[in-house]
Amino acid sequence: MSQFFQIHPETPQSRLIKQAVEIINKGGVIVYPTDSAYALGCHLGDKSALEKIKRIRKLDDKHNFTLVCRDLSDIGTYAKVDNVAYRLLKAHTPGAYTFILNATTEVPRRLLHPKRRTIGLRIPQNTIALDLMAALGEPIMSTSLIMPGDDQPLMDPYEIRDLLQHEVDLVIDGGYCGMEATSVINLVEDVPVVVREGAGDISDF
Repeated sequence: MSQFFQIHPETPQSRLIKQAVEIINKGGVIVYPTDSAYALGCHLGDKSALEKIKRIRKLDDKHNFTLVCRDLSDIGTYAKVDNVAYRLLKAHTPGAYTFILNATTEVPRRLLHPKRRTIGLRIPQNTIALDLMAALGEPIMSTSLIMPGDDQPLMDPYEIRDLLQHEVDLVIDGGYCGMEATSVINLVEDVPVVVREGAGDISDF
């Protein structure tokens, strides 16, 4: 049976943030809010938690996972960023974007695209998510909470709890946070490529 925390979206309770981080560090899978939709998350080094997320969403090895980061310094640790990419990242973060970049050796191999050694990274404009990562001290391995057969992410924390209470370790109710996935921008080559248009404005790309 999963735990259920109601965390204030603007002034998150530090006690609950700390408890959520303890669950992550013990190998738990959590549902938490971002600036585009609710997401599934776990410790980036935890293989069994990652496998649990794959089972929940029925994902194969070709799925691109995302590291949700607190700031640009995190991105620099886990991805290779040139000056052009850095300027784009600085102009569009935090925000509802996922950026695909070449990964550094800090990223566990199981999180990478099997052929391209790329990783998705994002910095959400969501106080709960940012506080979680600040307390954790590193990014959260993440994927949008889109159930098999659905086109849109789940958006109601109570519905999520009812559906996944035996599958995840914690559901964080952070209020309404939207139901549109991020815009995905590939920054691997010299010219940015819009892979998916979502919640983030793509007019600059």
